[in-house]
Amino acid sequence: MGILSRFADIISANINALLDKAENPEKMIDEYLRRAMEDLAEVKQETAAVMAEENRCQRLWEENRKDVEKYTDLAKKALLAGNEGDARVFLQKKQELEQAGVSLEKTYQAARQNAEKMRQMHDKLCKDIAALNARKDSIKAKIAVAKTQEKINKIGASVAGSQEN
Repeated sequence: MGILSRFADIISANINALLDKAENPEKMIDEYLRRAMEDLAEVKQETAAVMAEENRCQRLWEENRKDVEKYTDLAKKALLAGNEGDARVFLQKKQELEQAGVSLEKTYQAARQNAEKMRQMHDKLCKDIAALNARKDSIKAKIAVAKTQEKINKIGASVAGSQEN
């Protein structure tokens, strides 16, 4: 019986070492999940702000393009009416709007890329949290099994010790 009690002691020591080393794994998992959920809330808020900025930039760029078309049409109508002076003014305004449009398009493209990156970050964090939640129950079950095994080993060691006497 000495070998069995020694084996039980070794297993018990190994389980205790694992549990002690992990401090409190259940609490650590819950804390990590809590932090991930806080991060998710922050990412959601930032994603909404970035997406609003993307929409604003897109709207400004589209309005600029419509204005360019409007001044093009006005210049054509002025030429048809034989009013070259007004046509020049309209074409000059159109050029100014086109130059501003280049800048607005670049701003919109940058905002669109930022929004896409934020959406990807949001989606990845959601997937990570879902995976962690799925694994949480499994890990907690393993910890419960390890604690139960530890109790069984203690009981087995005390029974083996009482049989040796």
